[in-house]
Amino acid sequence: MMTASMLVLFTDFGIGSPYMGQMRAVLHQGAPGSPIIELFADAPAFDARAAAYLLAAHAPEFPPGTVFVCVVDPGVGGARPPMVLRAKGQVFVGPGNGLFEIIARRAAGFEARAITWRPQRLSPSFHGRDLFAPVAAALASGNDAAVAAIADSAWRQPEWLDDLAQVIYLDQFGNAITGLRAAKMSKDQAVQVNGDTLTRARTFSDMPVGRAFWYENANGLVEIAVNQGSAARDLGLTLGTAISLP
Repeated sequence: MMTASMLVLFTDFGIGSPYMGQMRAVLHQGAPGSPIIELFADAPAFDARAAAYLLAAHAPEFPPGTVFVCVVDPGVGGARPPMVLRAKGQVFVGPGNGLFEIIARRAAGFEARAITWRPQRLSPSFHGRDLFAPVAAALASGNDAAVAAIADSAWRQPEWLDDLAQVIYLDQFGNAITGLRAAKMSKDQAVQVNGDTLTRARTFSDMPVGRAFWYENANGLVEIAVNQGSAARDLGLTLGTAISLP
């Protein structure tokens, strides 16, 4: 018997949103044997570019065969194509608005397809529930979904940089995740943000309480933090705050 694949939700719907529950219901109905993991319900709202770097940093933690249902889709119901991307043994279902650009760029190879299947009911404002979730559930269950060829120009974003020098996520502690990969930084590289110059530390306990610094977080990204404090509050950081490398 085939083992059902893990389903992972990555959206900007908001924590506690009823939309997450509706998507989970569709996924469970279509793939009742698949575990459903809510990775992000608070991805950068309306910002497919920032979300693309966040998704690329977190996807490698999941096993081959995982099906990601990704909805950061300010153009829902518009011209952007619904699509499926297969890369690194994983499957990504969502809008072709650049959300999968960094995943594809960092993969040795990938296969992209436009979703041609349409349900009987397709809300123009909720493709996550009506289109992406049913397709993801079918794929997780080992079934096919109707797809067709898609041109790179329909979904790729070649002008985006390999790393994004800005804040792409703020957690509940006020730590600021950036779109920069720490592996690309030297050990003595400082970062500047809002006029403050921050040095690198290995972890929180290496710095005095109240000191701001940056470190390589558990997913390989440059993260700005304050030991037992809030970098967002103390440094005035918000989503999109620019980072510079002196």
